[in-house]
Amino acid sequence: MLSRNELAAWLRLSTTHGLSRAAARRLLAAFGSPEGVLAGAAQALREFVGPAIATALLRPDARLDTLLDATRHWLESAPQAAPRDVLVLGDERYPPLLLQTADPPLLIYASGRAELLRAPAVAIVGSRHATPQGMDNARSFAHFLSGQALTIVSGLALGVDGAAHEGGLAGPGSTVAFVATGLDQVYPKRHAALCRRIEEMGLVASEYPLGTPPLEINFPRRNRLIAGVAQGTLVVEAALQSGSLITARMALEAGREVFAIPGSIHSPQSRGCHRLIQQGAKLVETAADILDELRPARAQVSMARARRPQPVAAPADEPAWHDSVANPDAALLQALGHDPVSFDALAARTGLPSDRLAARLLELELAGALQRLPGGLMQRRVNA
Repeated sequence: MLSRNELAAWLRLSTTHGLSRAAARRLLAAFGSPEGVLAGAAQALREFVGPAIATALLRPDARLDTLLDATRHWLESAPQAAPRDVLVLGDERYPPLLLQTADPPLLIYASGRAELLRAPAVAIVGSRHATPQGMDNARSFAHFLSGQALTIVSGLALGVDGAAHEGGLAGPGSTVAFVATGLDQVYPKRHAALCRRIEEMGLVASEYPLGTPPLEINFPRRNRLIAGVAQGTLVVEAALQSGSLITARMALEAGREVFAIPGSIHSPQSRGCHRLIQQGAKLVETAADILDELRPARAQVSMARARRPQPVAAPADEPAWHDSVANPDAALLQALGHDPVSFDALAARTGLPSDRLAARLLELELAGALQRLPGGLMQRRVNA
């Protein structure tokens, strides 16, 4: 763990207003350490960052003392099940794949198993408004890949992110959640219980200092860490205007693989994935497709035994789908999604009794909103 003086120097370097990460890295390269930067002469600093920022770096700031005390208290009050630390550039525990990206963070605040940042990983991202099938896909792909010792990386958002974390926690690879706030708060609040589970079994990480609220500008910046720490990024569902596409672009810029799951041509949540595939992302139908592409060096997987992962049941702490009194047809159609689905799978999604669900499906079929397919499957009609 960093000493108080070391932590103070890193905090000043990372929080000085106007000092970009790129400029801070140039200073580190020139002066060797944050302490070396702060011990430098004002004239020498001005050559790198200009007079205003050089003055700000060397000026005492009472807010920094408050942040330093809060950070040290956060570190020292960590529960035994979820150790806390701050990893910095040059630390041997710093994730090596992030060092290969164009914009690695100066600090990473970590709560949980920091060693997961150095493990082979796959990022799984997608829509916050995922369809039930999208949630099933994210959870089952993550569960399968975690079972092959790959860590699942995502962003703790609602929808696909949350399902991916749940699937990762179910296997030995576990999961890492990069968040866009300080680690003294949870966003979204609905994932407070999930966040605690990840801290105890995986890792929650952020580059933002304690007290940072969920600012809109920080989420796209956070996405570069999700993409940068993983060997590949899987997009499960995404609309054309989606933060997941930003993550995919950042993965490509970092020289990593990008995968996308295709969906119905009639689903808005599939259009982003289809666009990625048109642009060269690898179309995947099974988690084994991803393993075949990545072939992580430490996990020689026999592809002969690989098979398509089956959807896993929703975890107990995830709210069950409920029948909408205001618009039951819309709620059931949402549960149907746009892909073929079996009666049993739909019953599991909705929690409706079999007789009631059968009656509702018959009503939708007679109304032309649903069609029966061979094999006992059902699918929402295009005009529904």
